[in-house]
Amino acid sequence: MSNSSRATRLAAAAFGVLAIGATAFSTPATAAPLPLFPFFLPPPMVAAPPPVAAAPQDEDQAFELPARLRRQVVSYPTREAPGTVIIDTPNTYLYLVLGNGQAMRYGIGIGRDGFTWSGTQTISRKAEWPAWTPPPEMIARQPYLPRHMAGGPGNPLGARAMYLGGTIYRIHGTNAPETIGKHVSSGCIRMTNDDVTNLYSRVNVGTKVIVLPMTERRADLGVATR
Repeated sequence: MSNSSRATRLAAAAFGVLAIGATAFSTPATAAPLPLFPFFLPPPMVAAPPPVAAAPQDEDQAFELPARLRRQVVSYPTREAPGTVIIDTPNTYLYLVLGNGQAMRYGIGIGRDGFTWSGTQTISRKAEWPAWTPPPEMIARQPYLPRHMAGGPGNPLGARAMYLGGTIYRIHGTNAPETIGKHVSSGCIRMTNDDVTNLYSRVNVGTKVIVLPMTERRADLGVATR
């Protein structure tokens, strides 16, 4: 092959390479660039999970009772039989007699001035998340009250109720735990929802309940034993 033929062929080959390159660079600007290393693929995009709503905070947990009003086993010498409930009205305590000189003590809220009472009753009925129907005498004093309220967290009777004989009074929970230790009710005995649930599980219909008068200030025997 002559030198001139060889030069002609080399020139043609070079022109072909330039033509291919020009064609490659003439593709539209919107085309996606090829990855530098196609065998290393980027991870797929994963949508972020939706935020999780915080659980509603329990009112008993949100409010911390003073130490003296917290549920605890204390020394409590009494002649009453184990299982008896004693309401110490002046000191805002409820005792559940355990026997052997001990009792489970709970902090309670009691009747305001003019609404305390005393006597002996028995638990005649128990209810979980009780409905509330204010008695006529309460409606007369507070006409803005609802005539009936279904049971639930917003109900002022709270999580449990133990009805006392044929009276209008109950031992019940509350949605206002900050009132424990105070004189605020219309004669009912209120406890935190946690405490009333605990007491509810320990007593039965027929349990004896002794409510001490406001004038009988028994010494506070609140020496915790455990």
